[in-house]
Amino acid sequence: MSINSKNDILSNVKRHIKVQYDMPDLDIAAIQYPDKLEKFTQMCKAVGGDAMVVKEGEDINALMRSLYPDAKVIASNLPEIDIATVNPDKVEDAHSLNGTDLAIIQGEVGVAENACVWIPQNVKEKVVYFISEYLVILLDKNKIVHNMHEAYDQIKFNDYGFGVFISGPSKTADIEQSLVVGAHGAKGVIVLLR
Repeated sequence: MSINSKNDILSNVKRHIKVQYDMPDLDIAAIQYPDKLEKFTQMCKAVGGDAMVVKEGEDINALMRSLYPDAKVIASNLPEIDIATVNPDKVEDAHSLNGTDLAIIQGEVGVAENACVWIPQNVKEKVVYFISEYLVILLDKNKIVHNMHEAYDQIKFNDYGFGVFISGPSKTADIEQSLVVGAHGAKGVIVLLR
């Protein structure tokens, strides 16, 4: 079908429309929880990950060292993370991030209904979100919303123009219905709520 044919068809359809209808009201009364933080934490565990509230004054670097004592290659571009051994903004080639044991990244919005965290690309090499064995997402506990409708109202893209919702570790059971964890991304995800 050529472009002219398509335009001709659409013009014919428009000519024959007799009644115009207003767009429907999209005000959706979506699910609400009495305690968003508690629900988010429960859902993180339900999807195979975990969530922890960081205590006031707790050393985040010491906490991550205790959670991942065997991690050797730690990727992060966050200024408060001093245990990072590689900065994903400073690598010449994304392939050099292969073998990353732990990535520590910043989340922007958490969703209580499904434990998704919105991650706008805030590193040069977004592969770090998917190639690392384990992923720690830092999230402001005041930025948890009830549902995806509220989340979509808040998500923003930055200069990179990419973002992703991450909910728990990567998993699939496509092949012979055998669950494989870490198939397409991290095999372990913890959200640290501050």
